[in-house]
Amino acid sequence: MTDTLRPAETTAPPAPDPAPQKLKRSIGVVGGTLLTLSCVTPASTLFVVVPDLFGSLGTATALTIAIGSLLCIAVAFCYSELGTLIPSAGGEYAMVSTMAGRLAGWLVFVLSLLVVMIVPPVIAMGTADYLAPIVDLDPSVAGAGVMLLATLAGLLDLRANAWITGVFLVLEVVAAAVVAVLGFAHGERGLGSLVSLEVAGADGHADPVTALLVVSGLAIALFVTQGFSTAVYLSEELEDPRRNVARTVLATLAISAVIILVLVVAITLGASDLAELTGGDISAMVTAWSNSAVGTFVSLCVALAIVNAGIVMVIQNSRVLFASARDKAWPEPVNHVFSKLGRFGSPWVATLAVGVPGAVLCFVDLDTLYGVTGVSVTGMYLLVAVAALLSRRGAHRDTPAWRMPLWPAMPVLLIAVLAYILTQQETAHLLWTGGITAAATLYWALYLRPRRDTRWLVTVPEDARA
Repeated sequence: MTDTLRPAETTAPPAPDPAPQKLKRSIGVVGGTLLTLSCVTPASTLFVVVPDLFGSLGTATALTIAIGSLLCIAVAFCYSELGTLIPSAGGEYAMVSTMAGRLAGWLVFVLSLLVVMIVPPVIAMGTADYLAPIVDLDPSVAGAGVMLLATLAGLLDLRANAWITGVFLVLEVVAAAVVAVLGFAHGERGLGSLVSLEVAGADGHADPVTALLVVSGLAIALFVTQGFSTAVYLSEELEDPRRNVARTVLATLAISAVIILVLVVAITLGASDLAELTGGDISAMVTAWSNSAVGTFVSLCVALAIVNAGIVMVIQNSRVLFASARDKAWPEPVNHVFSKLGRFGSPWVATLAVGVPGAVLCFVDLDTLYGVTGVSVTGMYLLVAVAALLSRRGAHRDTPAWRMPLWPAMPVLLIAVLAYILTQQETAHLLWTGGITAAATLYWALYLRPRRDTRWLVTVPEDARA
């Protein structure tokens, strides 16, 4: 327990080891926001993840996402404050380790690793549906191809990737605008339907959506805008991180939440009936509202958006693995390999290590991946909120950083709400995530903790401390 509550040391590794390698600061707020928005990837999130919410929540989907977005404001405040205090490529685990102790940091690392390994293939498998107008592909094969393509792009310079993803993002926003305009133009019901809380039942009749169903759906709703956290993973590569991390986090959340909510509202109002809305076939809706040519254009833009998301997620995930190796989370041979930087300044071995297994995960059952991701995101946010509650003690009290309003009420409220959301998740998903967390705790107890002087040494770049 004392390991959980005691702030982790942020000292450099022992003298015999070479100095930890640092990533290159090469992007500003605009580049960081483009990369982070591309990770949120509103269009691919809408077309791949939101249809499942329509299937279980019907007309309550927009309300659930709106509540999730409000919760994400509090989460974004926590990320912004912690990200400016601890601007490290380790993201959540570096922040939580420094504020709440090494064990807490290790557990949040495991949860974040689950998220970053599962989310890209989940999104990538949606590519086949949106390439259907021009080619018929197996979803798993298409997803694996996207993951491998994203891995190759992730090996490039980060500045080049910011421009690549920026171009894709423009196409994504255009497609989103087309869907929004068509949905509102073909509105079949009034705004009151957004709070009617109905979903089509198996017998074709409308079933009520209960408050407990909405709460249960919040885990996925949090996942819908989860990508804003990418900004803290890029904090070592952002210029002037003390200012730009918070700007990037908050700007990305605001833009993505507005885009996604507008689109969900448009689709809810434009669906011809409750059964079509619950079915969640957005491509078919777009084609019905317009014609096959427009439907094909939107589908191809969404396919590009998915590739875009894959690129950014591989970039983010490789930084997490790189940082964990630099911070001595593994046996020394593994640390040495994962901390290697390539000619473009990217952690190339870590990039391959997250991209290739992501391609393999495209052949795993989707429902289990969704459930474990929702639980992991919620648990990760909860631990970040705990760290934010501890962020103004000791030496960190006077450290220059962006500070959230309404502290400590904001993290306290967030902890209570997230804990309740966890209690409403499916038992199987809780057991899967809990089992992985228990195994990680065992690794901590048997390997990391006995070697606390040489393992799990959280690194904060010296130029970020000023």
